[in-house]
Amino acid sequence: MSETSEKNQKKVVVYGASGYTGRLVCEYLREYGVPFVAAGRSAERLQESMDGHVAGIETADYEVVEVTHDVESLTDLFRGASVVLNTVGPFSKWGPQVVEACLATGAHYTDTTGEQDWLMTCDETYGADFAAAGLLLAPGIAHMYTTGEIAAQLCLEKPGLDTLDIAVFWGGSPTIASTQTILVNAATSAAHYLEQNAYVPFDPGQGLLPLVVPGQHELALSLPWGGTSHPVWFKRDPRVASCKAQGGVFNAALMNGVPQIVAAALEATKDMNEEDRDAALTATAAQVMNTMPPRENPRLNKSLDSVHASGPLGRAHCVIHGNQNYKQTGLLQAYAAYSLLQQPPLRVGFASGCQAFGHRELLGVLRAFGLVAEPVLTVEG
Repeated sequence: MSETSEKNQKKVVVYGASGYTGRLVCEYLREYGVPFVAAGRSAERLQESMDGHVAGIETADYEVVEVTHDVESLTDLFRGASVVLNTVGPFSKWGPQVVEACLATGAHYTDTTGEQDWLMTCDETYGADFAAAGLLLAPGIAHMYTTGEIAAQLCLEKPGLDTLDIAVFWGGSPTIASTQTILVNAATSAAHYLEQNAYVPFDPGQGLLPLVVPGQHELALSLPWGGTSHPVWFKRDPRVASCKAQGGVFNAALMNGVPQIVAAALEATKDMNEEDRDAALTATAAQVMNTMPPRENPRLNKSLDSVHASGPLGRAHCVIHGNQNYKQTGLLQAYAAYSLLQQPPLRVGFASGCQAFGHRELLGVLRAFGLVAEPVLTVEG
């Protein structure tokens, strides 16, 4: 494969394609028959990842491109592309250059973030410019946010519900990049929920919160997990006034260790400048998780999204059982590109996956690939 991009040949760029999630995005682009550019900082690492970790790559139409992370270089790479799928985080640090390059070249932008401060930045800083250009700006298309949003949107099909209580759980453990993002996000921004259309910060000393999880007797441990994407998306939904999301892994021992790891990292870096702090947090993340997780196993890597929606005179509850949350993310990203190549999104500017493509459409995609079960929806009142 070529290490230099031929302009206007491939309409989809996967930026950060050598990472755990990026590989899965490429895998599903292959399944959709979408040609793509696998881009990142190292052509050698990219090619190694494609050859060794992307199932069926020998039948994919792709090329590898090495690029430095600055607006000028990314603009040159994206010229001629229609869609950029970004997996390079922490997004609050590395995202602005990618978004600005997309805007400069007229490319739709999606990413896999759950960093609430980055979503707010996308909404408030870039959303209007993308809308004016007729482009989609859709951060946070990933299992941990989109699958839960699908459940919320199914509940909201009943009129008169204005409050969302969201829980997201998954099996397995975070990747290297996810662990680093968790620490950086905790060090640089507060987590918020939505209450009567206003952002309210979570109590930073809240700690682990036990949650009732449908389908099991044991309580699960949860954290605000940065506040998640949901309060930002639903702040612009006239049906919703309040939205709170919690999440975590099913592994209780791992969950019990997260607050201590985060607290120790924040204490150790509180007096550092930004550069030294980021380096120290990256080193801490490597100590917690320094290897790529194994390819997911549907018998082990299960997911659960539960949403209680309520209003003055009604309630709804939706549960979506699934598996392989990283595969869900890869598929959702690939479908976003596949759809955008053929038709405009339902909404331009800042939008969630469901707002851009339709929640029932995305549910159908996940169901078609065997990654989620039929939702269990209960409506009262």
